[in-house]
Amino acid sequence: MADRTSSSITIGAGRSTIMAVIADFPAYPQWAGQVKAAEVLETDEDGRATRVRFVLDAGVISDEYVLGYDWDDDAGVSWRIVDAGRMVSGLTGSYRLTGNGGGTEVTYDLAVDLKVPMIGMIKRKAEKVIVDTALKGLKRRVEGR
Repeated sequence: MADRTSSSITIGAGRSTIMAVIADFPAYPQWAGQVKAAEVLETDEDGRATRVRFVLDAGVISDEYVLGYDWDDDAGVSWRIVDAGRMVSGLTGSYRLTGNGGGTEVTYDLAVDLKVPMIGMIKRKAEKVIVDTALKGLKRRVEGR
């Protein structure tokens, strides 16, 4: 897997509230800017998604793929690609949540590998846009509830 892009934001809510928003995949197009569609394909015994199909349009990275999810209660979630698309060959990431007294710090970590050649600087910029847009959208979504 390639270099990772990571960023954090503090959200004025508890971990369970934030994780409920993260786990609501069908609502992603409303707050996760580049996600145009998200469909839960499989869930675990707790009802949390274990496989989700995404349609992504992040400018230079536009594709459809399936991610597999592993949940760590309300402390975080990680994912990896299980069905690559026509552009995306590898994708891993995670949300990690930690209390910080004034809310919850959410750290988003993302690494994307592409089938098509792309200058590393452009790919990292696209990853940064995805991460930053997702964190800001998550904050607005959670705090606007």
